[in-house]
Amino acid sequence: MATLFLPVSLLLSCLAVEAAAAVTFSSRLIHRFSDEVRALRAPSGGVSNATGPWPEKKSMEYYQLLVASDFQRQNMKLGTHYQLLFPSEGSKTMSLGNDFGWLHYSWIDVGSPSVSFLVALDAGSDLLWLPCECVQCAPLSASYYSSLDRDLNEYNPLGSSSSKHITCSHQLCELGPNCTSPGESCPYTANYYSENTSTSGLLVEDVLHLASGSGQASNSSVLAPIILGCGMKQSGGYLDGVAPDGLMGLGLGEISVPSFLAKGGLVPNSFSLCFDEDDSGTIFFGDQGPANQKYTAFLPSNGNYETYIVGVEACCIGNSCLKQTSFSALVDSGTSFTFLPDGVFETITQEFDRRVNVTHSSIEGYPWKYCYKPSTKEKPKVPSLSLVFPLNNSFVVYDPVFKVYGMEGLVGFCLAIQPTDGDIGTIGQNFMMGYRMVFDRENLKLGWSRSNCQDLDDSRSMPLTPNGRSPNPLPTTAQQSAPGGHAVAPAVAGRALSKPSAASEDRTSSHLRLISLMPLLLLLHFLATFLQINKPFSLADQNSLR
Repeated sequence: MATLFLPVSLLLSCLAVEAAAAVTFSSRLIHRFSDEVRALRAPSGGVSNATGPWPEKKSMEYYQLLVASDFQRQNMKLGTHYQLLFPSEGSKTMSLGNDFGWLHYSWIDVGSPSVSFLVALDAGSDLLWLPCECVQCAPLSASYYSSLDRDLNEYNPLGSSSSKHITCSHQLCELGPNCTSPGESCPYTANYYSENTSTSGLLVEDVLHLASGSGQASNSSVLAPIILGCGMKQSGGYLDGVAPDGLMGLGLGEISVPSFLAKGGLVPNSFSLCFDEDDSGTIFFGDQGPANQKYTAFLPSNGNYETYIVGVEACCIGNSCLKQTSFSALVDSGTSFTFLPDGVFETITQEFDRRVNVTHSSIEGYPWKYCYKPSTKEKPKVPSLSLVFPLNNSFVVYDPVFKVYGMEGLVGFCLAIQPTDGDIGTIGQNFMMGYRMVFDRENLKLGWSRSNCQDLDDSRSMPLTPNGRSPNPLPTTAQQSAPGGHAVAPAVAGRALSKPSAASEDRTSSHLRLISLMPLLLLLHFLATFLQINKPFSLADQNSLR
């Protein structure tokens, strides 16, 4: 008769697996439209969820929401229809300088028939809004702006056969609980960082005209359903020349254009912005960046991913990395320049001032504290400013200054950063010059690589160190003193955000560590239980088995 030999370790493993199989784990399943979830999402003393009235069970709206969710999930399973999309008028972006608050803009087409709008690109907010049925809007005539060759347009929902009013019962109507009836048109109000700057009106559904392809030439046209703001009343900077023809929010919110494109299964949940030294650039929806790009993870705010916040571990001036210069920052193309927390600002500016061999001097009419007037017409070499992210991924701003020109050429330059209260700074578009910035929303990370912003061919990317011309000489003489132009302060368009909670981040990371250790803990538990019940095998025991 054959004899079976079992090693002790194998026998213990088998017994542990058998014991594990005898244990049953259970968990309650809760439907997303159940009364329990409704109670959790309702405001104190209220009966509505955060995005509108709760759907009545077995009502038409109830089933419509379930079917819409199923279609979205099916699109995600089937993959995206296009690799890249961009505005139908081309992927090009432009900066129109002083007239338009130093932001970058893109022409987009909306509605049926399509109407063109010159919208500011803002990664710090969510809503796409256009001047519409204006009660209080900025001038739209080209004669008011020195850099325009055609009038700007006003959106007219009644003139578009594809437009639909959004009702107060819609899940994306934030002000729905304030409506007198669910069938009313949904109102909106959006407030922005700049003082007293806001837009308000009604939400409308319409189509955004896009093109597919790998570059400037489109292969096919795409009509993407979106929700936009019919901006009847603007205030603050929006009346002074910042985003006079509307603003496209590119944030993480459900109502942003990238969110609609991704949920519709049109493109991967990512987009890129690239701003070059010639005040032009590109925008591509679906772009996930080159394989060799550097990246850093986005951070949650109060436990949620609401905006593009990153964590800077240290700042360096030239080759000198400075202590106590870590901070969190919002990456925001809707802010013209960069803002740093007070303590970090002071440390960086003092080191920059020490390294620049030029006399510190104020320049009238410019808001920056550290400005310089060189003795010659040539700007002296200035040190780079680097932001160091985790895994030693550095983001290098080779020329972090704003040049000031006069009739005879260069007058001076200023370090283009400002201090801000609190511990959250803002990385503005001036620091993005010369980079292809990839907002990978699917993987919650920011990617960057040096680029000439002409196309997405990696072989034509810029070298890591610029030769000759600086990568971001923001203003030109024509932009600063254009005849007939009007002065516009540097823009800050992004919406306000709440302070991240360090405690919530710590709790989240602790829970993740505990979950990852759970299988090992269960195995050790079963082994310990078995060894308590059974004597350990000795050599004599093994011999007796033979």
